[in-house]
Amino acid sequence: MSMTFKAGDATIHRIIEMECGMTPAREFLPNLTQEVLDANRAWMHPAALDAEDKLVLCFQSYVVQTGGKNILVDSCIGNDKDRPARPLWHKKKDDAFMKGLAAAGLTVNDIDFVLCTHLHVDHIGWNTRLENGRWVPTFPKARYIFSKTELDFWVEAAKKGDQPQIVDSVIPIVEAKACDLVTSDHSLSDLVTLIPTPGHTIDHYAVTIGKGGKDAVFTGDLIHTPLQALHTELAFRMDYNPAQGAASRRKFLETYCDTETLCCFAHFPSPSKGYVKRWGNGFKCDYVT
Repeated sequence: MSMTFKAGDATIHRIIEMECGMTPAREFLPNLTQEVLDANRAWMHPAALDAEDKLVLCFQSYVVQTGGKNILVDSCIGNDKDRPARPLWHKKKDDAFMKGLAAAGLTVNDIDFVLCTHLHVDHIGWNTRLENGRWVPTFPKARYIFSKTELDFWVEAAKKGDQPQIVDSVIPIVEAKACDLVTSDHSLSDLVTLIPTPGHTIDHYAVTIGKGGKDAVFTGDLIHTPLQALHTELAFRMDYNPAQGAASRRKFLETYCDTETLCCFAHFPSPSKGYVKRWGNGFKCDYVT
């Protein structure tokens, strides 16, 4: 399976930090019934559902090389972060992400933009790295692109309660004056455009690549698992607005169904990319390797 592929004139690299069964499906998707899970187990197992009925998720970033720029879409989990609720992530020290970057022929100094689809913990971790006891931007030459609405929401949340991911992975970027605040329909260039897909968070965005956004699209967390493509009403337990998230998910899948736009899913199990096709009353991804 290749970690590098083309979409139009863009070269895209998958940077996988971790892929495993994480959370029981019915805990992850609270409105998933046992009957629906049982009815879908056969096609989901083992790629998307492990033997313990945990959803298999891939935690990854995508690097897009287009228009002479290197663009990182989301920055995954990160090392050295205080994440006691997630033992696999807590104070993690491994070289998976950096080895993936190196395999793509890149270093941290080569990234021009970091697009943060939203500010959840597993999408901003490598925004920063620990240096002499301080959190500093991992990608020193990059501009980090935050939705202003999203940033304002999470900075305010951090003032009110425990949001360590904002303290260690977002605020240092703001303090370093390394971020640009945009709306969720911002165009970075004529080849890279954000599209609003709210619901999972207050101002989540997806990212389109190519003229007219037709070559590829990066979902972020508007969808986590192939089961949510078939049953778009299934909401993730941490969705900010579950009904709005379901509407965004349905609209997204309808938009890209039966098109030539390559969909690159943030958390679908490997190979994580393919073309959206209709399947009954829902959708599926026809994977390409």
